[in-house]
Amino acid sequence: MDICHYWPNIQSLNLSFNKFSGQLPSEIHRCKGLVALFLGYNMFDGGIPTVIGRLHKLELLDLGGNNLIGTIPSTVGNLSRLRRFYIEDNYIQGNIPTDIGLLSNLNELNMELNNLTGLVPDVIFNMSSLRIIDLGRNTFSGYLPSGSSYRLHNLERLYLPRNQLEGNIPSYFSNSSKLIQLDFGYNLLTGPIPATSLGKLNNLRYLALQGNQLTGEPGNPELNFLTDLSNCRSLETLVLHSNPLNGYIPDSIGNFSSSFQIFFAPDCQIKGHIPRSIGSLKGLTFIELSSNNLTGTMPSTVGGLERLQRFRVDDNKIEGLIPKELCSLQQLGEISFRNNEINGPIPECISNLSLLQKLVLSSNRLNSSIPVTLWDLENLLFLNLSSNFFIASLSASMIKSRVIENVDLSRNQISGNIPSVLGVFESLISLNLSKNTFEGTIPQSFGDLRGLDILDLSYNDLSGAVPKSLEKLAHLKHLNLSFNKLTGEIPTEGPFANLTAESFLENTGLCGDIVGVPSCTKKSRPKEIILKYILPGIGLVVIIVFAVTYMLRKNQERALQAPISVDNLLPVVQHRMITYQELRQATDNFSESNFLGKGSFGSVYKGILSDGTIVAVKVLNLELEDAFKSFDAECKVLRAMRHRNLVKIISTCSNLELRALILQYMPNGNLEKWLYLQNNNLDIRQRVCVMVDVASALEYLHHGQSEQVVHCDLKPSNILLDEDMVAHASDFGISKILAENKNATHTKTLGTLGYIAPEYGSEGKVSTRGDVYSYGIMLLEIFTAKKPTDEMFS
Repeated sequence: MDICHYWPNIQSLNLSFNKFSGQLPSEIHRCKGLVALFLGYNMFDGGIPTVIGRLHKLELLDLGGNNLIGTIPSTVGNLSRLRRFYIEDNYIQGNIPTDIGLLSNLNELNMELNNLTGLVPDVIFNMSSLRIIDLGRNTFSGYLPSGSSYRLHNLERLYLPRNQLEGNIPSYFSNSSKLIQLDFGYNLLTGPIPATSLGKLNNLRYLALQGNQLTGEPGNPELNFLTDLSNCRSLETLVLHSNPLNGYIPDSIGNFSSSFQIFFAPDCQIKGHIPRSIGSLKGLTFIELSSNNLTGTMPSTVGGLERLQRFRVDDNKIEGLIPKELCSLQQLGEISFRNNEINGPIPECISNLSLLQKLVLSSNRLNSSIPVTLWDLENLLFLNLSSNFFIASLSASMIKSRVIENVDLSRNQISGNIPSVLGVFESLISLNLSKNTFEGTIPQSFGDLRGLDILDLSYNDLSGAVPKSLEKLAHLKHLNLSFNKLTGEIPTEGPFANLTAESFLENTGLCGDIVGVPSCTKKSRPKEIILKYILPGIGLVVIIVFAVTYMLRKNQERALQAPISVDNLLPVVQHRMITYQELRQATDNFSESNFLGKGSFGSVYKGILSDGTIVAVKVLNLELEDAFKSFDAECKVLRAMRHRNLVKIISTCSNLELRALILQYMPNGNLEKWLYLQNNNLDIRQRVCVMVDVASALEYLHHGQSEQVVHCDLKPSNILLDEDMVAHASDFGISKILAENKNATHTKTLGTLGYIAPEYGSEGKVSTRGDVYSYGIMLLEIFTAKKPTDEMFS
């Protein structure tokens, strides 16, 4: 369709985030009045048409996220009013044309993730209007432009990572006093870090220099550039990893401001002690100093890092005790001190770290027994204490750690029986107790670890039979029971059908049907039939009869006891903690067969929980910049919502690596399907009821609570229908909460073409009136069965 033929005076066209394909239409130049053109994140291919240079009024151009090829046409230099030029995430190649220097009004330039080559042109560094430059993930080479052409006085963000740039980092960036973010990561840059000039950037928040060949000052054993960078009082993140810095951390590290949050410097050849002054970094949330040459003890002053969430110093030579002061860090979610020379016990006060999710102390010289208090960490997901000198037996009072997913206690000297209470760790994926001195039998309760993938009990003194309960472990991929004293017949069902003799080496008393394992003596046939078929059959019949009788009685009791009220007519959801492992099983490892759709910040899958509840699982893509904000916004909105016409939240799943919402599943899909698919039909009564339901949902969002909520993207695909064809509004990923006494706010336009109000599409202004506009468009659509972009409305 020739859009310019039907709307010749159109000023703003937004077709982003759809599935349009083919080449960009050359007829677009007929839309002489176009001010904003958004075609990003579709499937357009071919080149950028040269006639685009005829759109002399164009100010905003977004072609990112397509399959465009070819070079950047020099005619873009004719777009003299252009303020924003986005072509990121395509396959565009060649050099950047020097004509781009003619765009004297350009504020934002994004060419990230293409195949661009050659030098970064001098003209770009001479464009004083530029605030944002992103040329990352290309193959630019050579040196950065000379200082004589540098005019970027308004520059706020400069991204040049993952290219092949070489030479020193120029000192002229100190002239860009407004710089907030600077990223030179993963290039071929050499020489010392020009901290004297960078230290003048008072507004700098993010500095990334990782993956280069940068060094400290020649002849100076201390990394004095850190002293200069401490003058950047707004600095929040410093990323230095994989550079041969080869020096000591100076005491001046403690002079960084309270804004400093992330210090990421693994694999930098840093040596010497961790300075005591590090405890002065009150705002630090993440410190990573792994794979260096650090020595000495862990300073007790780390107890001053009151906001610390992640602490990693793996693969160093740190010695001494784990300081008890570490236990005062209430925000700590991860401790990783792997492969050092730390000795002594784990402090009993470890239980104070109530938010701890990951504890890695493997390959050290820790001794004594594992403290009982360790198992009081109710949020612990990952525990690795392998390759130490722990002794004594495991505590049976470890029931509080029920959400734990990975446990590795291998290569220690732990003795006694394996506690059967481990069977209650229903989220467990991997359990490694190998190379200890455990004795006794393998607990029958291990059969309850339904999510277990890996079980390694090799090199112990275990005896008795292999429990048949392990046949229930449907997900078990790796089992190692070698080098024990096990006896009896190896089970044959479930995961055992796929195991080899490698899983049972050096257990002389074991027998079975596995190749390489001695065969068992056959039992008498009648006894085998009774044990294998008749008794289980009788047991199954008894269980079924009991279950049916129990369910009938319960249903009768509920029918007699349940009071008749509006609340009882709606499904009641029991909120409970749902782990990542349960989500993985519920969605069959997020398989394509369970994929329901994709939103602005993530994907939605159908899932069946362990209790049989069918749910919709919305998994956020954490690589997207606003994904965390979207998760928090949806939680904030949905947590406060209680209305029959809004999709209900059942639970959430949140850890260091994943954010997911578990929502009520709607078996009849979305309204768009019912309007346009041939096999679905809505009669006039149903259409009226649906729109009444939507109106009821909007009325509640706008006026049903203390803060108004604006949906921002009301359309048929966001209206879901339950089994009774009751409509529910969904997808609050871009919803906005309006504070009292404000009837409008501004946001990035994420609405859908045809449904968004004109002032929202052109100015980014949202209000409750915008939802009412979208509702009117839907009302027209549901009774005409025509989309708002249909020709009949042109």
